[in-house]
Amino acid sequence: MSIVPHDPDLDLHWDRWLRRRNHASRDHLIVHYSPLVKFVAGRIGAGLPSSVDVGDLVSSGVLGLIDAVERFEPGRNVKFETFAAPRIRGAIYDGLRQLDWVPRSVRSRARDVERAFSELEHRLGRSPTDDELAEQLQIGPDELARWLASISATTIGPLDRAIDTGHEPAAVDGKGFDSPDAVLEDRELRDMMRNEIKQLPERERLVLSLYYDEGLTLNEIGQVLGVTESRVSQIHTKSVIHLRSRLAAAGAA
Repeated sequence: MSIVPHDPDLDLHWDRWLRRRNHASRDHLIVHYSPLVKFVAGRIGAGLPSSVDVGDLVSSGVLGLIDAVERFEPGRNVKFETFAAPRIRGAIYDGLRQLDWVPRSVRSRARDVERAFSELEHRLGRSPTDDELAEQLQIGPDELARWLASISATTIGPLDRAIDTGHEPAAVDGKGFDSPDAVLEDRELRDMMRNEIKQLPERERLVLSLYYDEGLTLNEIGQVLGVTESRVSQIHTKSVIHLRSRLAAAGAA
Protein backbone atom coordinates (compact mmCIF):
# COMPACT_ATOMS: atom_id res chain seq x y z
CA MET A 1 0.00 0.00 0.00
CA SER A 2 1.43 3.36 -1.04
CA ILE A 3 2.29 5.90 1.65
CA VAL A 4 1.28 8.76 -0.64
CA PRO A 5 -2.40 8.84 -1.75
CA HIS A 6 -3.44 8.73 -5.39
CA ASP A 7 -3.96 12.11 -7.06
CA PRO A 8 -5.37 12.17 -10.62
CA ASP A 9 -4.10 15.75 -11.07
CA LEU A 10 -0.55 15.01 -9.93
CA ASP A 11 1.02 14.94 -13.41
CA LEU A 12 -0.66 18.25 -14.22
CA HIS A 13 0.80 19.92 -11.15
CA TRP A 14 4.26 18.49 -11.82
CA ASP A 15 4.06 19.84 -15.38
CA ARG A 16 3.01 23.29 -14.17
CA TRP A 17 5.78 23.40 -11.59
CA LEU A 18 8.56 22.03 -13.80
CA ARG A 19 7.70 24.03 -16.88
CA ARG A 20 6.37 27.30 -15.45
CA ARG A 21 7.46 27.26 -11.80
CA ASN A 22 3.84 27.71 -10.79
CA HIS A 23 3.94 28.19 -7.01
CA ALA A 24 0.38 27.03 -6.47
CA SER A 25 1.30 23.69 -8.06
CA ARG A 26 4.48 23.58 -5.96
CA ASP A 27 2.42 23.99 -2.80
CA HIS A 28 0.03 21.29 -4.02
CA LEU A 29 2.96 18.89 -4.50
CA ILE A 30 4.31 19.61 -1.02
CA VAL A 31 0.92 18.90 0.56
CA HIS A 32 0.46 15.78 -1.58
CA TYR A 33 3.80 14.26 -0.52
CA SER A 34 3.56 15.32 3.13
CA PRO A 35 2.57 11.75 4.23
CA LEU A 36 6.07 10.70 3.16
CA VAL A 37 7.51 13.19 5.66
CA LYS A 38 5.31 11.83 8.45
CA PHE A 39 6.32 8.27 7.57
CA VAL A 40 10.07 9.02 7.61
CA ALA A 41 9.76 11.11 10.78
CA GLY A 42 7.85 8.29 12.48
CA ARG A 43 10.52 5.73 11.58
CA ILE A 44 13.28 7.97 12.90
CA GLY A 45 11.31 9.00 15.99
CA ALA A 46 10.77 5.35 16.96
CA GLY A 47 14.49 5.05 17.72
CA LEU A 48 14.79 8.28 19.70
CA PRO A 49 14.05 9.16 23.34
CA SER A 50 10.46 10.12 24.18
CA SER A 51 11.67 13.64 24.96
CA VAL A 52 12.07 14.27 21.21
CA ASP A 53 8.84 15.68 19.76
CA VAL A 54 7.90 13.94 16.49
CA GLY A 55 6.29 17.24 15.45
CA ASP A 56 9.75 18.82 15.42
CA LEU A 57 10.99 15.99 13.20
CA VAL A 58 8.10 16.56 10.78
CA SER A 59 8.80 20.30 10.66
CA SER A 60 12.43 19.65 9.76
CA GLY A 61 11.45 16.96 7.26
CA VAL A 62 9.16 19.36 5.39
CA LEU A 63 12.24 21.47 4.63
CA GLY A 64 13.82 18.41 3.04
CA LEU A 65 10.65 17.76 1.04
CA ILE A 66 10.58 21.35 -0.24
CA ASP A 67 14.23 21.03 -1.27
CA ALA A 68 13.43 17.76 -3.08
CA VAL A 69 10.49 19.29 -4.98
CA GLU A 70 12.65 22.21 -6.08
CA ARG A 71 15.60 20.01 -7.16
CA PHE A 72 13.74 17.09 -8.73
CA GLU A 73 14.58 16.28 -12.36
CA PRO A 74 12.22 13.68 -13.91
CA GLY A 75 14.68 13.05 -16.73
CA ARG A 76 16.86 11.02 -14.38
CA ASN A 77 14.20 8.26 -14.35
CA VAL A 78 14.03 8.10 -10.55
CA LYS A 79 10.72 8.08 -8.69
CA PHE A 80 10.16 11.26 -6.72
CA GLU A 81 9.65 9.33 -3.47
CA THR A 82 13.03 7.62 -3.97
CA PHE A 83 14.67 10.98 -4.65
CA ALA A 84 12.96 12.75 -1.75
CA ALA A 85 13.31 10.23 1.09
CA PRO A 86 17.06 10.70 1.77
CA ARG A 87 16.65 14.49 1.63
CA ILE A 88 13.83 14.32 4.13
CA ARG A 89 15.91 12.09 6.41
CA GLY A 90 18.90 14.38 6.09
CA ALA A 91 16.84 17.45 6.97
CA ILE A 92 15.42 15.67 10.02
CA TYR A 93 18.88 14.73 11.30
CA ASP A 94 20.13 18.27 10.66
CA GLY A 95 17.15 19.52 12.67
CA LEU A 96 17.93 17.10 15.49
CA ARG A 97 21.45 18.42 15.70
CA GLN A 98 20.22 21.99 15.92
CA LEU A 99 17.78 20.98 18.67
CA ASP A 100 20.77 19.80 20.72
CA TRP A 101 18.67 16.83 21.90
CA VAL A 102 21.50 14.63 23.14
CA PRO A 103 21.92 14.86 26.95
CA ARG A 104 25.35 16.04 28.08
CA SER A 105 25.79 12.88 30.16
CA VAL A 106 25.39 10.77 27.00
CA ARG A 107 27.87 12.94 25.08
CA SER A 108 30.32 12.57 27.95
CA ARG A 109 30.01 8.79 27.88
CA ALA A 110 30.43 8.72 24.10
CA ARG A 111 33.62 10.77 24.40
CA ASP A 112 34.92 8.51 27.18
CA VAL A 113 34.33 5.39 25.06
CA GLU A 114 35.91 7.06 22.04
CA ARG A 115 38.96 8.04 24.12
CA ALA A 116 39.24 4.49 25.48
CA PHE A 117 39.18 3.07 21.95
CA SER A 118 41.96 5.44 20.91
CA GLU A 119 44.20 4.71 23.90
CA LEU A 120 43.74 0.95 23.69
CA GLU A 121 44.35 0.74 19.94
CA HIS A 122 47.53 2.79 20.39
CA ARG A 123 48.73 0.57 23.24
CA LEU A 124 47.62 -2.84 21.93
CA GLY A 125 48.13 -2.28 18.21
CA ARG A 126 44.72 -3.83 17.52
CA SER A 127 41.03 -3.32 18.21
CA PRO A 128 40.13 -3.89 21.87
CA THR A 129 37.64 -6.48 23.08
CA ASP A 130 34.55 -5.48 25.06
CA ASP A 131 36.20 -6.67 28.29
CA GLU A 132 39.32 -4.61 27.58
CA LEU A 133 37.17 -1.60 26.77
CA ALA A 134 35.24 -1.98 30.03
CA GLU A 135 38.46 -2.37 32.03
CA GLN A 136 39.93 0.76 30.43
CA LEU A 137 36.76 2.68 31.39
CA GLN A 138 36.95 1.18 34.91
CA ILE A 139 33.44 -0.23 34.65
CA GLY A 140 32.01 -3.73 34.37
CA PRO A 141 30.83 -5.39 31.14
CA ASP A 142 27.17 -4.93 32.14
CA GLU A 143 27.75 -1.23 32.77
CA LEU A 144 29.46 -0.92 29.37
CA ALA A 145 26.36 -2.47 27.79
CA ARG A 146 24.20 0.14 29.54
CA TRP A 147 26.49 2.93 28.35
CA LEU A 148 26.25 1.72 24.77
CA ALA A 149 22.46 1.45 25.08
CA SER A 150 22.22 5.07 26.24
CA ILE A 151 24.46 6.21 23.38
CA SER A 152 22.72 4.08 20.73
CA ALA A 153 19.97 6.58 19.82
CA THR A 154 22.61 9.15 18.89
CA THR A 155 24.23 6.86 16.32
CA ILE A 156 21.18 5.89 14.24
CA GLY A 157 20.84 7.64 10.91
CA PRO A 158 23.00 8.41 7.87
CA LEU A 159 26.54 7.39 8.71
CA ASP A 160 28.08 10.84 8.30
CA ARG A 161 25.49 12.30 10.70
CA ALA A 162 25.83 9.35 13.07
CA ILE A 163 29.55 10.11 13.26
CA ASP A 164 28.75 13.75 14.00
CA THR A 165 25.74 13.43 16.32
CA GLY A 166 26.54 13.25 19.99
CA HIS A 167 29.36 15.76 19.83
CA GLU A 168 28.81 19.32 21.01
CA PRO A 169 26.91 21.34 18.37
CA ALA A 170 29.26 23.27 16.12
CA ALA A 171 29.07 27.04 15.95
CA VAL A 172 27.54 28.42 12.77
CA ASP A 173 30.27 30.10 10.76
CA GLY A 174 28.21 31.24 7.79
CA LYS A 175 29.70 28.69 5.38
CA GLY A 176 26.90 27.29 3.22
CA PHE A 177 26.41 23.56 2.85
CA ASP A 178 26.84 23.85 -0.91
CA SER A 179 29.93 26.05 -0.85
CA PRO A 180 33.02 24.66 -2.66
CA ASP A 181 34.91 24.32 0.63
CA ALA A 182 32.05 22.43 2.29
CA VAL A 183 31.65 20.09 -0.70
CA LEU A 184 35.40 19.36 -0.75
CA GLU A 185 35.52 18.73 3.00
CA ASP A 186 32.52 16.40 2.74
CA ARG A 187 34.12 14.42 -0.10
CA GLU A 188 37.42 14.12 1.78
CA LEU A 189 35.64 12.96 4.93
CA ARG A 190 33.70 10.31 3.02
CA ASP A 191 36.89 9.00 1.37
CA MET A 192 38.63 8.87 4.75
CA MET A 193 35.58 7.19 6.28
CA ARG A 194 35.61 4.43 3.65
CA ASN A 195 39.30 3.78 4.29
CA GLU A 196 38.88 3.63 8.06
CA ILE A 197 35.85 1.33 7.87
CA LYS A 198 38.10 -1.24 6.15
CA GLN A 199 40.27 -1.28 9.29
CA LEU A 200 37.41 -2.13 11.68
CA PRO A 201 36.86 -5.69 12.99
CA GLU A 202 34.88 -7.91 10.64
CA ARG A 203 31.64 -7.95 12.67
CA GLU A 204 31.63 -4.16 13.03
CA ARG A 205 32.20 -3.76 9.27
CA LEU A 206 29.38 -6.21 8.56
CA VAL A 207 26.88 -4.41 10.79
CA LEU A 208 27.72 -1.05 9.23
CA SER A 209 27.39 -2.51 5.74
CA LEU A 210 24.08 -4.25 6.41
CA TYR A 211 22.59 -1.17 8.08
CA TYR A 212 23.86 1.63 5.81
CA ASP A 213 24.46 -0.10 2.48
CA GLU A 214 21.78 -2.81 2.49
CA GLY A 215 19.18 -0.87 4.47
CA LEU A 216 18.42 -3.69 6.93
CA THR A 217 16.86 -2.87 10.29
CA LEU A 218 18.68 -3.76 13.51
CA ASN A 219 16.20 -6.61 14.03
CA GLU A 220 16.87 -7.99 10.54
CA ILE A 221 20.63 -7.77 11.11
CA GLY A 222 20.14 -9.69 14.36
CA GLN A 223 18.46 -12.48 12.41
CA VAL A 224 21.38 -12.58 9.95
CA LEU A 225 23.97 -12.73 12.75
CA GLY A 226 21.94 -14.94 15.07
CA VAL A 227 21.97 -12.44 17.95
CA THR A 228 19.38 -10.22 19.63
CA GLU A 229 18.40 -6.78 18.32
CA SER A 230 19.82 -5.18 21.48
CA ARG A 231 23.17 -6.87 20.82
CA VAL A 232 23.17 -5.56 17.24
CA SER A 233 22.42 -2.10 18.62
CA GLN A 234 25.46 -2.38 20.91
CA ILE A 235 27.71 -3.52 18.05
CA HIS A 236 26.40 -0.72 15.84
CA THR A 237 27.00 1.90 18.52
CA LYS A 238 30.45 0.56 19.30
CA SER A 239 31.39 0.47 15.61
CA VAL A 240 30.31 4.09 15.06
CA ILE A 241 32.28 5.30 18.10
CA HIS A 242 35.22 3.15 17.02
CA LEU A 243 35.06 4.70 13.56
CA ARG A 244 34.82 8.17 15.09
CA SER A 245 37.94 7.43 17.13
CA ARG A 246 39.87 6.27 14.06
CA LEU A 247 38.77 9.32 12.06
CA ALA A 248 39.97 11.59 14.85
CA ALA A 249 43.32 9.78 14.94
CA ALA A 250 43.55 10.20 11.17
CA GLY A 251 43.05 13.96 11.47
CA ALA A 252 39.36 14.25 10.64
CA ALA A 253 38.30 15.60 14.05
